[in-house]
Amino acid sequence: MHQALDRSAAASEGPKPTIGVRHAIALCVGIVIGAGIFRAPAMVAGGSSSEAMFLAIWLVGGLLSILGALCYAELASAYPNAGGDYHFLERAYGPRLAFLYGWARLTVIQTGSLALLAYIFGDYLAALWPIGPYGSSIYAGALVVILTALNWLGVRYGTSVQFFLTCIEALGIVLVIVAGLLIAPAVPPSLPGEREGALGLVLVFVLLTYGGWSEVVYISAELKDARRRIAPVLIVSLSFVTLLYLLVNWAYLRALGLDGVAGSQAVAADVMGRAFGPAGTAAISLIVAIAALTSANATAITGARTTYALGRDFARLRWLGRWDAGRETPGRALLVQGGIALLLVIGAAFGRDAFGAVVEYTAPVFWFFLLLVGIALFVLRRREPERQAGFRTPLYPLVPALFCATSGYLLYSSVAYTGPSALVGVAVLGVGALLLIFISKPPAKEKRE
Repeated sequence: MHQALDRSAAASEGPKPTIGVRHAIALCVGIVIGAGIFRAPAMVAGGSSSEAMFLAIWLVGGLLSILGALCYAELASAYPNAGGDYHFLERAYGPRLAFLYGWARLTVIQTGSLALLAYIFGDYLAALWPIGPYGSSIYAGALVVILTALNWLGVRYGTSVQFFLTCIEALGIVLVIVAGLLIAPAVPPSLPGEREGALGLVLVFVLLTYGGWSEVVYISAELKDARRRIAPVLIVSLSFVTLLYLLVNWAYLRALGLDGVAGSQAVAADVMGRAFGPAGTAAISLIVAIAALTSANATAITGARTTYALGRDFARLRWLGRWDAGRETPGRALLVQGGIALLLVIGAAFGRDAFGAVVEYTAPVFWFFLLLVGIALFVLRRREPERQAGFRTPLYPLVPALFCATSGYLLYSSVAYTGPSALVGVAVLGVGALLLIFISKPPAKEKRE
């Protein structure tokens, strides 16, 4: 009986600081560098007036992402919590809006992102080892199951695999950089003024390719010395990603030229093919699959933390708020997240464009809440000035204002340019609003760290 009580008490314990800086950086880099850097450059080149603009927009995207990271670093430094954005929104706007965000993460944002990355992984793996007309969906579903099981076993397994995968992913991009800059025959640069630029449109694609860095705040309660280290983790990670993105896009330009990048259906594959022939084209499929796998694993790690925080705060969802102290992971939240992501994979398998459908499903809801987090920094600075003694966003209020403006523009773009699947995501958010009628408001909480 005593052993049962001990197990019950251990299960009720919350997250502890067990994650080091290198694993946190690996998680941030791994979740940002997904398959976008192998797809987005063609769209960015199509809207760029010159090669200089093409490279400059990638630099601007990196700098804007770092500005956003500075805002998040202040929030995470003041309020380290496994709920991440959920916790910031709760403190700024109250538990009901926080519930909607937790619901959106569970049913739209994080599970949709996990399904999207699983499909990218499945598409490229099916190109290497085809197993029939539903091969991509089978691979995607298997990936969701495997990553859920891996992270259910414990945070040490998930973060160790993340560090290993991120190293392989970075080496794969370095290989593309070497192929484009040193091995493939160079294409003469295009003359300036031959094309018309579309700065606003290409910025959307670039910032989407940099997306995901905000997920690091979900391990702020598990990061050792989080109040001091969260800002360096974010800044170092995004600086490294920006450098890689600039180099790989330079490699694309040298090997293919601006028009060649714009007209390419698989820009990295074309560069590798020019450098190494058919073997290079096959290698890039494996590199992209590993990149998607790396981001998917990081997404599984961070997404379940919000669901755990949601269950911890609302009595009728308390079964989701169980923290497995022995494995240092929110086991039940991981299983529920994996189950919903698997359902999305199965549902998308019967659509004509699984990848595009999942993007449309997640984008508007994601950018809406990211904008609210940016505004929350202003709210909490005014309401709780005593909590802002840690890292402070430089050039306040200019930096958070730029972050909010960028998020607002991307919210507008995601609504203006997406299709019917976006309405499904909004409808699911509406279901969460209806659930608030039946989900009792959590009791008033004592002041928390």
